Amino acid sequence: MLSRSRFWGAVLLSGAFAAGCQSRPAPVAGRQADSSSLTPAKAGVDRPAEKVAQAHAHYAAAIIHDMNDETEAALQEYFAAASDDPEDEGLVLEVSRRLIQNKQPEKALELLSRASEVPEASGEIFARLGIVYGQLGKLPQAIAAGRTAVKRSPNSLSGYQNLFVNYLQNKQDQEAQKVLDDASKQPNADAEFLIGLSELCLSYSVQAPSQREKFNAKAITVLDRAEKLNPSGASLRLKLAEAYNSAGNSEKAAALYLDLLKKLPDLPLIRERIHAKLAGIYLRGSDHKLAVEQLQAIIREDPTNPEAYYYLGYIAYTDKKPAEAADYFGKTILLNPDFPDPYYELALSQLSLEKPDDAQETLEKARKRFPQNYTLELCTGLTYWQKKDYKRAAEHYTAAEIIAQATDPQKLDDQFYFRLGATYERLGDYPQAEKYFNKCLQLDPNSAEAQNYLGYMWAEHDQKLDQARELIQKAVKAEPRNAAYLDSLSWVLFKLHQPKEALDYALKAVELSEPDATLFDHLGDIYAALAQPQKAREAWTKSLAVEPNEAVRKKLETNPDK
Repeated sequence: MLSRSRFWGAVLLSGAFAAGCQSRPAPVAGRQADSSSLTPAKAGVDRPAEKVAQAHAHYAAAIIHDMNDETEAALQEYFAAASDDPEDEGLVLEVSRRLIQNKQPEKALELLSRASEVPEASGEIFARLGIVYGQLGKLPQAIAAGRTAVKRSPNSLSGYQNLFVNYLQNKQDQEAQKVLDDASKQPNADAEFLIGLSELCLSYSVQAPSQREKFNAKAITVLDRAEKLNPSGASLRLKLAEAYNSAGNSEKAAALYLDLLKKLPDLPLIRERIHAKLAGIYLRGSDHKLAVEQLQAIIREDPTNPEAYYYLGYIAYTDKKPAEAADYFGKTILLNPDFPDPYYELALSQLSLEKPDDAQETLEKARKRFPQNYTLELCTGLTYWQKKDYKRAAEHYTAAEIIAQATDPQKLDDQFYFRLGATYERLGDYPQAEKYFNKCLQLDPNSAEAQNYLGYMWAEHDQKLDQARELIQKAVKAEPRNAAYLDSLSWVLFKLHQPKEALDYALKAVELSEPDATLFDHLGDIYAALAQPQKAREAWTKSLAVEPNEAVRKKLETNPDK
């Protein structure tokens, strides 16, 4: 089947042109002429027949060159056709578009300048002229052309758009904002105009972050006007939904997207895009149930979509369903093995399932496929930590730290240094552990987890006991029902020879916790210090029932019940 350009070329060559027809060349794809807006002169009346005939001849020759993929020769003929008939705005706009696309703005300027001299030239001609002036760096002329475009066609967005862009390029933000205000005041604007205007407002909000809230609100106001016009075309309603989504009105965007799904049963690619947009809206709103529905709809229509499986995995992992997450991430990798993130997410899911060997295997596959990176080293460190190979864990955490320092230091947050501190504590390297816990607290002075861990480490090794108590007290103040923190406070008080003060915290810790060997052991030591051997033995016995421990067993043997 012939394209529109080739079809009309065939018609011209078959006799219409030879017969001397004086109407302008028939439209081709991309032509923007509106025949209803043409004056009689533009439609061919009172136009020199010879010039019109020449224009047709050049246009026919251009189409033949197009059919033979002779781009430069076709452009020359198109240019000649439009030059012979500058009153044919559709032809002029089409040819100028081709010239701009082929990086010939000077010739486009020549053609548009001639067309703009036609007494009743429309705003579209001046808007295109402004674009060309802008490309050539002639901003004053571009702005002047844009103003003329708005004056001649106030209900056409192209003039406003041209002015807006040129003012921004000239760093005249106030003038650019005024253009948006003037456009929003047009009383007879149609839905397409208003949706396009909202996109300009959103574009400005991105370029001027301090103005984002104001111009997002302006975009929504304009979109509300467009919605009231009830545009019927699916394409326009899709643009309306996406503009609402970009402006932050997720509720209206979702309603429009859902309505479009009902009306587009036979367009799978567009439906998939809408499902993805809806999933994004529901994810941002933390409505995982509805997000899952949209992602599963994508999979029903396209079972090989790796992104849908990936986000289903993300939701499952966030909802603490690691087995489901691992399944989804595994499918993502199967469908797109060159996407690195699912490997790391799968490894984390496997660690949540306490399967460090599986996680290590997953990470080794990633190591063979992708360059060394921060996330790979961090996840490997987590894997070795779960395997209690703290030396290897520290090596990989250190590698992650070096990579992040060189590429993205913001990744080295308080949690990263907390993990590193805990790893060195397990290795028995307490100075290094203290160093990293302090780094964690520098980044987050209110980290109760780090306050408790560092304070307990000092207390356990009879170091800096007063500082340890201060840190742990802060942790307990932040989380007064945290059994681990209460136990730490009781323990540091015990080490400070204050068993009476320690007892209440120890008892509360035991009350708030599942049976824990360490907590019962500490409680036994406190009762022993308070000369209550029977209660001490009861606590140590409970500790051994939870977890056998030779040191606790010896306490029972050396502390008879008197």
